[in-house]
Amino acid sequence: MDFDKIEIRWHGRGGQGAKTAALLLADVCFKTGAYVQGFPEYGPERMGAPITAFNRISKKEIRVHSNIYTPDLVVVVDETLLSSVDVTSGLKEDGAIIVNTPSRAEDIRPLLKGYKGRVYTVDARKISTEALGKYFPNTPMLAAAVAVSGVMDREQFINEMRSSYEHKFAKKPEVIEGNMKALTMTLESIRD
Repeated sequence: MDFDKIEIRWHGRGGQGAKTAALLLADVCFKTGAYVQGFPEYGPERMGAPITAFNRISKKEIRVHSNIYTPDLVVVVDETLLSSVDVTSGLKEDGAIIVNTPSRAEDIRPLLKGYKGRVYTVDARKISTEALGKYFPNTPMLAAAVAVSGVMDREQFINEMRSSYEHKFAKKPEVIEGNMKALTMTLESIRD
C-alpha cells in the first residue's frame, strides 16, 4: 500500500450493488493486511431509492466510527444522481470522483457543482452487459475504485476477487468468469 488512509463514499440506488461493492472492497483490502471499514448509511432504502455506502481503508487501526464527510474518493454508481444528490459535498479538491456514464469526464464536469479535482468515467452498463449479459454496475465500479484509489496492486486485486468469487459462486463458474471479465475490462478502460 502506498497510502496511509483513504476514505471513500459511494452513491447509488437501491438494488444497484453500491453497498455490496463497498463491502467487497473492505473484504479484499482486509486480506492484504489493511484495517478496513465498509458500511452503508441506513435509511428508508427501497429499490431505486438513493443510497450511500462508505469505506475507510488504513495502514493503522481505525478508531473513528462515523459517516464520511470529507472523502478522498467518491464513486457514483448511477449517473442520474448527479442532478438530485450533491455527490461532491465535502469531496477533497485533491481527491477524485468516478461516475458510471458513457460520457467523457469533460462532459460530466459541468454537473459537479464546480468541483475542480480529478474526474473519471466508466461505462459500467456497457462493460457489465458485455461481460455478464446483464446490467450489474457494481463490479465495474469496484474495479474503478481500486484503480483510481491505488488501495492495492491491480494484479493482487484480480487474484483476491477471483478467490472471493470462486468461494461465493462455486456452483456457477459462468458468474465467476463474467465478473472477472468485467473487472479486467474496467481496469483497461477507465478514463479521465
